[in-house]
Order: sequence, then structure tokens, then C-alpha cells
Amino acid sequence: MRKSLRAAAAGAACVVAGAALYGAGAATAGQSTANSTHEPYNIGLLEKDIDTYYGTTADSHGVYQASPDSPYAKDLARIDADARTAIDKAARKAHHRGEKPAVVFDIDDTLLLSLDYEKRYNYTYDGTTWADYVNRADRPAVFGSPELVRYAASRGVEVFYNSGLSEAQRTAAVANLKKVGADVNLDAGHMFLKDKAAPPAYLKDCATPGTWTCTTVQYKAGTRRHIEEDLGYDIVADFGDQYSDLDGGYADRTYKLPNPTYFVS
Repeated sequence: MRKSLRAAAAGAACVVAGAALYGAGAATAGQSTANSTHEPYNIGLLEKDIDTYYGTTADSHGVYQASPDSPYAKDLARIDADARTAIDKAARKAHHRGEKPAVVFDIDDTLLLSLDYEKRYNYTYDGTTWADYVNRADRPAVFGSPELVRYAASRGVEVFYNSGLSEAQRTAAVANLKKVGADVNLDAGHMFLKDKAAPPAYLKDCATPGTWTCTTVQYKAGTRRHIEEDLGYDIVADFGDQYSDLDGGYADRTYKLPNPTYFVS
């Protein structure tokens, strides 16, 4: 998977994480911290701000959870409300025109919350511990996201997933999404994961068998292009917690979910 810059680069995102809607008329968290010549935000205070934003608490099993009353949850609720209205309108228009509407969801911290991993490992990343965490398939849902997946499907909108998880993590991803209630189109034709050993032909500009040079934007935008141009769908909304989930086109609207814990370029 993933993480190129961690907590230090997340300071600006945490400070204004409430302005999380991207591409739908609202301001978003800036990304200037990594290039700033000013003293960065104090990392100890930043971690406290992150806990306050998520309403972080440890449950009876010692697992860190976000609070349903937190600023994070309230920001997600506003995004979900806007997205439902947009999806409903786009679906009615597409069906009237005889088109095939679709939505695309990232998985990590868009559908499945990784807060416990981030908190437990002090906002650092290690491939081995991350793989073990994903393979346990017990991450909680990002508030409202499974319901949004089901809502889109109920409106006749095709649901696709476009994730940085690896092909080896498919079984765990499917099991975890079923567990949280996002049990819609979890087959290989709808869930696109990274397969560096045997990349799909539509990524030939940056990936061939045994060679992978795709950036996150190239991979994700290339997959959306495949959904639109090869499969014949119109992506009416694309959801992700990173700007790199959304950049590169091939979506009518993009929704940036809040995530002040890491940054993927």
C-alpha cells in the first residue's frame, strides 16, 4: 500500500479537517505544511488535536475507536448528506438518458477506519504490521460509508472500489467490507486492487508484468478511465480520503473524506 508522508505532513490537514468536502463547493485542508519554511506544528499538540477531532477512546478490548459524536463524525455526516443528494439527482438524469451511472470508493479510511493502527503505531507505517492489521479483517466502518454504498446501489448506481490494497489482501478486504455492511459488488470485476505481478493492460503506460512505476494518481485515475471508457459507465461520484484518490479526472464529482493521520502523494 501506501504512506509517503506521515504525521508531520498532516498538521495543516488536522487544523482544518472539518472543511473536508473536496470538489463540491467547500474549502479543503491545505497541503502547504510539507513545503513550508516556517516552524511546523508541534507534533505533541498535533496528536492531541487528532484525538480530539476523532473523539478517540479505547474500547473494552483496548481498540482505539472514533466517537459517533466527534467533529470527525459530524464532518462525515455533512459529506454523506451532500453525496446522497448528488447521487440521487445524477442517477435520475443518467437513467433518463439511458446511461450507466457509477460511484467509486477507495477503501482504507474511506470505508474502513484505520485509526487503531495509526494510534497504536504512533502514525508510522511498516509493511509487515500493516499487512497483519489488514488481514485481521476487523476494522470498523468509517461512519456512514457502508450506508452510502448501499444507498447508491438502491438508486441503480453501479458501485466500484478502487483501492491501494494489494491483490494478496483481497480476501481480507472482502471479509471486512461484508462485516461492516458494505456487501455490494465485492467481486473482482468491481473491486480493483493493486496487482504488481500481473497488472491490467489498461495500466500499460506505467505497469507491465514485474515492473510497476505507477503513481497513486496514475493507478487510480487509470482505473477510473477503464471503468468509463472500457466498461461504459459514467462515474458520477468518486470518494476518497486522499487527494491522490481523486485527482486525474474521470469523475463528475469528487468527495474528499477527512483524514489527518497520513498523506499519500
